[in-house]
Amino acid sequence: MMRRPLASTPIVVLASVFMLIVAAVLVGCGSAPPSSGAVTVVAAENFWGSIASQLAGDRASVVSIIANPNTDPHDYEPTAQDALKFASATLVIENGIGYDPWADRLVGASSVSGRLVLNVGEVVGVKPGGNPHQWYSPDSLHKVIAQITADLKTLDPKDAAYFDQQRSMYETKSLAVYDSLISSIKSKYGGTPIGASESIMVPLAQALGLSLLTPTSFLNAISQGTEPTAGDKTIIDEQIKTRQIKVYIYNSQNAIPDIQRQIDEAKAAGILVVTITETLVPATATYQDWQVAQLTRIQAALAQATGK
Repeated sequence: MMRRPLASTPIVVLASVFMLIVAAVLVGCGSAPPSSGAVTVVAAENFWGSIASQLAGDRASVVSIIANPNTDPHDYEPTAQDALKFASATLVIENGIGYDPWADRLVGASSVSGRLVLNVGEVVGVKPGGNPHQWYSPDSLHKVIAQITADLKTLDPKDAAYFDQQRSMYETKSLAVYDSLISSIKSKYGGTPIGASESIMVPLAQALGLSLLTPTSFLNAISQGTEPTAGDKTIIDEQIKTRQIKVYIYNSQNAIPDIQRQIDEAKAAGILVVTITETLVPATATYQDWQVAQLTRIQAALAQATGK
């Protein structure tokens, strides 16, 4: 997925989106959470939506706005239907940390009595300017799971025990393979030098104990859609040429020309290349199945590259 800084969005486009939001809110003027007590969850992105859906079980409806793997959450332009979904939600889950500012605008465009807004950045303590890709951090993941559960219990206290049970099952059973892979990779391959295409890999590399050699400034530039420096490109080219890294991991949804060149160079140098994605692939996958598939690929590449 191609990135572009939010500031580059034409004013006319922002004005058009704002008018759509206003129109949608006016249509649903006076809307409030369903009086039946049913919980309606709207997640800005499907990785959070998948988790919320499994925690909510059959006690709530969950819908995700970003569900198409070809859609870039960074610069998504919301529709009037999106605004209506936000206006009718009892719980909104947004990533925050500058990742989905459009979601925050939709929340601000409608005032709904009793609605809860879960901002992931606020939950995990990462402020704007920090790494927004917290769904790749196991520690952040479990903090968000706890907060989603708490919010569901607040909105539907009579089913509090059910939500606690759902959380327990999700963390101990659904995430069992995910947690096991993270522990196993860290134990066996911790310290292994790797390269990556962007900052999405930073939280996961830290969790796995891998040594990410790619300059932080390059990782951030690619994630933010800005031009990386010539100096950073030279450093990475040298890391690949001299095989300082064992594996190169890239986000296939953001394979811009600079990244494709690095991929080609890595393959030519005999360095194993592994793909990860920013959102669920396939879109119907659960969060844990998606992550387990990616971790399995990373583990296999590390095994082949290190001979362990």
